[in-house]
Amino acid sequence: MYTKEEIQVFDDWKSLAQGIAIPHGLYDLKLNTGYIQIGTSHDTSEFACDSIRYWWQQHGKVCYGSASSILLLCDGGGSNSSRQYLFKQDLQALVNELGIEIRIAYYPPYTCKYNPIEHRLFPHLTRVCQGVIFDSVEMVKGLMAKARTNTSLKVFTTVLDQVYKTGRKVTLDFKQKMEIAFDDYLPQCNYTAKPQIG
Repeated sequence: MYTKEEIQVFDDWKSLAQGIAIPHGLYDLKLNTGYIQIGTSHDTSEFACDSIRYWWQQHGKVCYGSASSILLLCDGGGSNSSRQYLFKQDLQALVNELGIEIRIAYYPPYTCKYNPIEHRLFPHLTRVCQGVIFDSVEMVKGLMAKARTNTSLKVFTTVLDQVYKTGRKVTLDFKQKMEIAFDDYLPQCNYTAKPQIG
């Protein structure tokens, strides 16, 4: 996007922004489809799990209604960090609600470039947003939904306009009660959250 007059912006000055847009993405390899949930408060484990919930309820169970489990390939940091039990706690609550197990497989440090979402979805989202000055979350949502490729990539976007609190702590008894099974091989990177009965 080009203009003949300069536009005054406060690039990288979060305190001067009038809003915030935090994208959380899921990419379906089989369907070549991206699902972007845009948060408007904080990038937390609760936001990550709400993104998974929204995807499953709106898209996943429509396409994979007979599935007994979901496999998510994840980077090791951020709101779905491999080291944080808070994400595991929120994930446990999610699988309890959905009634389907979720298997998490993290890419080891410095290898996230091999995650398909990094080269099949995110670059195309960056391209459609390149050079644009965002003035609303709806603008970000609309731009990202326009991302297309020669291999027929489709992108669905939505806004999760909810306040996600920071500073939450894991409950004291979570580790004793959780139904999370860690793999024998690289347990810190591979585990399955199973619905708790009762």
